[in-house]
Amino acid sequence: MKCKFDDIKKLIIESANVDNEITPTSVLKTDLGIDSIYAVEMILALEEKFNIQIELDEMDTMMTVSQVVDVVNRKLGEQ
Repeated sequence: MKCKFDDIKKLIIESANVDNEITPTSVLKTDLGIDSIYAVEMILALEEKFNIQIELDEMDTMMTVSQVVDVVNRKLGEQ
């Protein structure tokens, strides 16, 4: 299974209640308004949907939507 942009976009809309336009280069915090609470909810949703574990230091590398896709795909490749 490979994670795609549309998978993450849908998950962000559902878990973080975002109604802004979401692009691969959207910055989670500034463009989409995802604060730390929504970020945790998003991480939990990612872990559940893709059956992966995301570490705290990996969370810090996920600034844009495309970076979220990259981390998820890397985690899926480790399985």
